[in-house]
Amino acid sequence: MNEMTILAFAAVALIGIATPGPTVLLALTNGSRYGVRRAGYGMIGAVLSDFVLIGAVALGLGALLAASEFWFSVVKWAGAAYLALLGFQLLRSRGTLDIAEGVPSEEGTGTPSSIFAKSFLVAVTNPKGYLFFSAFLPQFIEPALPQAPQYAVLALVFASIDFMVMFGYAMLGSQAMRFLKRSGAIWLDRVCGGALVALAGSLALYRRAAN
Repeated sequence: MNEMTILAFAAVALIGIATPGPTVLLALTNGSRYGVRRAGYGMIGAVLSDFVLIGAVALGLGALLAASEFWFSVVKWAGAAYLALLGFQLLRSRGTLDIAEGVPSEEGTGTPSSIFAKSFLVAVTNPKGYLFFSAFLPQFIEPALPQAPQYAVLALVFASIDFMVMFGYAMLGSQAMRFLKRSGAIWLDRVCGGALVALAGSLALYRRAAN
C-alpha cells in the first residue's frame, strides 16, 4: 500500500471516529467517572474490537450480515439491547462525583474487566460496524496484491486513530469533573445515557436493506 492511500484512509477514518458514537461516549463517561487511567481499559477493549471487526470483514462476515436477514437481526437486537442497558444505567446513576468521592457504585461496574468488556461488547454487537467496514475497507485494498497484509495495515491505522480519539474524549470527561458540581455531574451522566439510549433506538430501527 502506498502512503497516499494510507493517508486518505486515515483522514476518512478520523472523521468517522470523531463523530460521537457508543465507544467514544463510553470513553467520555469512563474518563469522568474513573479517570483517564482506568478509562484506558475501555479504550483497549474498543481497539481490540476494531481488530475483531476488520478481521471478520476480511473473512467475509460483513458480507454474511449483508446477505442474511436472520443473522443481521440477531446481531442488531443484541447490540441495541446492550446499548439500551448501558444508557439506562447512566440515566439512573447518582452522578459521577459519587464515585469520585468514594461512594460505592453498582457492583463491579468500575472494575477494569467491566470497563473493558462494556466497550468491547458495544462495538462487536453493532452490525453497522461490520457493514461499514465491508463497504469502506475494500475502497483502499489493491486486489492484485496479497490482501491479508493490507487489511492488517488498515486495522493498525484505524485502531491507532480510534485510541487517540477516545483518549481525547476520556481527557475531556476527566477535566470536566474538576469544574462540574454534583448536579452538573449528574446531568453529564444523563446526557451520555440519553445519547446511548437514542443510539440503541436508531440501531433497532436500522434495516439491512438500507445498505
